[in-house]
Amino acid sequence: MDKQKENILLRFGRHVKKLRTESKLSQDEVVMNSDRLIKATVSDIENGKRNLSFTTLIDLAKGLGQSPKELLDFDYLSEDQLSI
Repeated sequence: MDKQKENILLRFGRHVKKLRTESKLSQDEVVMNSDRLIKATVSDIENGKRNLSFTTLIDLAKGLGQSPKELLDFDYLSEDQLSI
């Protein structure tokens, strides 16, 4: 995977984790609120290790109690350094 794609996945993962923590949800609670997610998938997404499918995005939004639009509302073009 090229560096730009890796950075986008890392930024998306940070955004997902921020939404989850702001909602005071654990990864386990996100899984329970979803239809088919498992904790490892949520962890991989938050850590930028998973390039998810559209249906997974929809299920993740359900688990977080957010709209898919909210999940996609992040700065994916920023060139700043990522600190994890």
